[in-house]
Amino acid sequence: MARYIDEILQPGERVLYSTNAHWIFYFPAIVAWIVALALLILSRQTTVDGLILLCLVASGLVALAALYWTIKGWFHRFTTETDVTNLRVVHKTGFIKRRTFEMALDKVESVDVDQTILGRILNYGDVTIRGVGEGSETIKTIASPLAFRSSITTR
Repeated sequence: MARYIDEILQPGERVLYSTNAHWIFYFPAIVAWIVALALLILSRQTTVDGLILLCLVASGLVALAALYWTIKGWFHRFTTETDVTNLRVVHKTGFIKRRTFEMALDKVESVDVDQTILGRILNYGDVTIRGVGEGSETIKTIASPLAFRSSITTR
């Protein structure tokens, strides 16, 4: 399946920078997988029959939740594209219900980056692009937001 940006490039337009949603979207799944594994190990360490069954059932339920969050995180990253070309900024989310945002680089008034402490440590954040007469758009939880901002503001 081709990337969205490859389908919409105009003649003479080239991609300068691409980024994606940060892997932090997998964090709930990672925590759930660790809890499921801990419950499974706990079921093997205990000798009380009722507690063994309880731990195994809980481990299975948490593993199902972890699988759901893993697939959800993967699907979000798979269906989200954020690119800067020599002419515009393009952001696409969704698969069946698609939402796109495009702004010409010469219409960009400012690019703001918002990072939490954890975002600074793990290099992710939110980027708000304000356009001249075009409003603003916030792109949430993208990887390398400072490099993304630089690719827009550096001409």
